[in-house]
Amino acid sequence: MDAGQAATGRLPFDRAQFIGRIESGPLVWDVLVIGGGATGLGVALDAAARGFTTLLLEQSDFAKGTSSRSTKLVHGGVRYLAQGNIRLVFEALQERGLLLQNAPHLVKEQPFIIPCYSWWRKLFYGAGLTIYDWMAGRFRFRKTSFLSREKVFALLPTIEKSGLKGGIRYYDGKFDDARLAINLAQTCAGQGGVLLNYVQVTSLLKDDRGRITGVQAQDLESGREYRLQARVVINATGVFVDTVLHMDKPAGEPLVRPSQGVHVVVDSSFLPGETALMIPETPDGRVLFAIPWYRHVLVGTTDTPLHSSSLEPDALSDEITFILQTAGRYLSRKPTRQDVRSVFAGLRPLAAPAGTPESTKEISRSHKLIVAPSGLITITGGKWTTYRKMAADTVDAAIKAAGLPAVPCPTAAIKIHGYQAATHTAGHLAVYGSDAAAIEALVAGRAELGSRLHEDFPYRQAEVVWAVRHEMARTVEDVLARRLRVLFLDARAAIRMAPKVAAILAQELGQDERWVQQQISSFTRLAGRYLPA
Repeated sequence: MDAGQAATGRLPFDRAQFIGRIESGPLVWDVLVIGGGATGLGVALDAAARGFTTLLLEQSDFAKGTSSRSTKLVHGGVRYLAQGNIRLVFEALQERGLLLQNAPHLVKEQPFIIPCYSWWRKLFYGAGLTIYDWMAGRFRFRKTSFLSREKVFALLPTIEKSGLKGGIRYYDGKFDDARLAINLAQTCAGQGGVLLNYVQVTSLLKDDRGRITGVQAQDLESGREYRLQARVVINATGVFVDTVLHMDKPAGEPLVRPSQGVHVVVDSSFLPGETALMIPETPDGRVLFAIPWYRHVLVGTTDTPLHSSSLEPDALSDEITFILQTAGRYLSRKPTRQDVRSVFAGLRPLAAPAGTPESTKEISRSHKLIVAPSGLITITGGKWTTYRKMAADTVDAAIKAAGLPAVPCPTAAIKIHGYQAATHTAGHLAVYGSDAAAIEALVAGRAELGSRLHEDFPYRQAEVVWAVRHEMARTVEDVLARRLRVLFLDARAAIRMAPKVAAILAQELGQDERWVQQQISSFTRLAGRYLPA
């Protein structure tokens, strides 16, 4: 199947079929990837597109961790430019352009305004962002411009007006991170890759020379265990890379230092319109964004060092307070905890070996690639925007380490599943791209699938059916957190949707009423953690 077909066709993306593939598939896979976030999915797509037999295993759902909890930006990194990390900015701006080119159904140009309360700041930010535009080269978005005080008021009617001198408007990218992850997985499948969620790697297999030859893994749904042989194993597990590294070398030094980033989501009335707000200086030395996202406003983020990692991190009370207070300094209406619809935390896998600065904001966001004496390849660090470049570097290293054929990377020209040259779909189904017509066909075939899951959201029952049949959703959380994003928008609304979603899932997956009640109970407990205390 060629790249165009992979992007637009109905792909076999079915868990039962993929389980069958590992039970009857190749005796030895060329590339086995551990981790189903942005990096792992990018690596698997790259490897499959080069013609290698490729298997990806994810212990939870695709993008369950960090990769669904970003600030929703596809960007070069204005902050990295200010820090002097020119190489990372150049690389990220090129990748930003490729993402817009290859996944226009998910990646969009987003206008941002920096409000300026002094003339000097207006000149300073304007000059920096003009350089930012220039660095993008042929992938440049619309030009940065100086705005009058009146124009800023018109575009950001809720901005704090006292002392405002004007503003700077620039353009960057916005996307849906979890949906891009699913589309990358589908694109990989279209290139012949096999991808499985809820399969956990429990140990590494080695030969008598200590070289890694594969993994031991368990299907968490059935309990069945598998010994899977591979020419090269790639550790792309984000904040959990040290867990896999310790499977290889138990006494090894930790490589990753997790840093927590928190976001709060409020009603769109706090920032009406389609223009985002960028606050260039916060008390902790970061920038803060307020971004229109699915008829809500996402505000973040923080940078809090942690000493441990988890799949479901909790926002700290101080982080929520910091975000609300900082945003409140720039908005005429000050958001409070009572206004928060959802709050979520993600952990950045910062590559921070011994000797790295203690302050997480000083740690480079560049990625780190390590080839162990055992042959284990580890890739960590980086950011969503540069996932493709990270993957290319990783597969190049895998080719060298495992003696695979030296096939060049083709992914810069591969269209991501759902690609449409022009937007043909209006409304919320636009994020499905070329799949939207098939969802409409489900509704045409069964009228009840056209009913909404909640009166305040446009999502319909057909989208749950689609998520199970074609996006490998297995639980209520998979649907409401990562396929439809409701948990990240409004946790209370997500709780109200859970019974309907569970019933549809049970019908599609052949589950009983006991399973339905377990799913509702489990999701309700989880969603409670997305509400501020």
